[in-house]
Amino acid sequence: MAVNLTSPNPVDLSPVAGLRLGVAEAGIRRAARRDLTVIELASGSRVAGVFTRNRFCAAPVTVCREHLAAGGGIRALVINTGIANAGTGEQGLRDARATCEALAASLAIDARQVLPFSTGVILEPLPMDRLLAGLPHAVANLRPDGWFDAAHAIMTTDTVAKAASRQLETGGRIVTVTGIAKGAGMIHPDMATMLGFVACDAAVSQPLLEAIVREAADASFNSITVDGDTSTNDSFVVIATGRAGNAEITAADSAQCRALADAITAVAIRLAQAIVRDGEGATKFMSIVVEGGANREECRRVAYAVAHSPLVKTAFFASDPNLGRILAAIGYAGIADLDVERLRVWLGSPAGEVLVAERGGRAASYAEEAGARIMREAELTVRVDLARGQACATVWTCDLSCDYVKINADYRS
Repeated sequence: MAVNLTSPNPVDLSPVAGLRLGVAEAGIRRAARRDLTVIELASGSRVAGVFTRNRFCAAPVTVCREHLAAGGGIRALVINTGIANAGTGEQGLRDARATCEALAASLAIDARQVLPFSTGVILEPLPMDRLLAGLPHAVANLRPDGWFDAAHAIMTTDTVAKAASRQLETGGRIVTVTGIAKGAGMIHPDMATMLGFVACDAAVSQPLLEAIVREAADASFNSITVDGDTSTNDSFVVIATGRAGNAEITAADSAQCRALADAITAVAIRLAQAIVRDGEGATKFMSIVVEGGANREECRRVAYAVAHSPLVKTAFFASDPNLGRILAAIGYAGIADLDVERLRVWLGSPAGEVLVAERGGRAASYAEEAGARIMREAELTVRVDLARGQACATVWTCDLSCDYVKINADYRS
């Protein structure tokens, strides 16, 4: 059961000019489910992406990197669920390239203009006969308002589809930003086991788009964790079709660039938070806010120490204010000269927060009844003041429940 997350309303997902989406039931792993998606981009569209840092990266990640580096202009994306095409060696690369070639033939474009993406079970080959047979159906279904169906077609263990839209005005033109993502487990930065696709119809230069995708990823998908596992297939792509009619944005310090970057980042953050809210077995959504750091990196290090801790996460699942676990995680985060006498920790919910720790131990004003009351809430915040400087960082995570074990134990069943 996702934490305060509902399926998107199709009418809230705005079409992006110059982009069409189509889905099909290819039976890649299971019959009678949408599991194949094609996204067609108008000529002249620009694409930038960031990918997993897992050295055991999947074949489609390798091919995506090759095709983006070729610089020939991306015209289509193809996404399958059910099988990750990871740990599949040379055959996996051949299958990813064959998928690109088949879609390219259908759309009368070059195979290097196609980006392939896969998600699902690792170490199993793609059923190419079914995948290739499904492509014509996905192409036949291409339409500008296909975001809702695509959001569902890229799901694996997700229980809720993840999609978001927003609009902004730039250069006297309305620009639309719409995105979809999938992910629920194997979620850890760099990036998560997630696929994310955000598109806009703004005209923006390639160098700026590449800077925007890195900024958006850092603020969103690289600021979440469910279980600390980094997947083999993680991919986040930003598309700019250039069909909004605005003058091309080329200056990084311009108000137009900042507004576009903020809009894309806002959509990415919403999608990233949705992944955590739909974390496998999650019952609590937790914001770990670390402030007062000497730099942002040490703030993130502390936040992730708390967010990754199985002891912290299981305590939150049980609504047990065993908050010494938080102090222990802060203590092993790797800040050798941390002055614990100056550090303070608060536990909060939308209803307010209580000071838990100060001066190296339990706060004099803290009562466990107050901590227990807050921990029964579904939305929680752990706020830490390191008292070392002005830097801050936020990481979003969820609790660790019995259902997480059940979902992953039965994943291939």
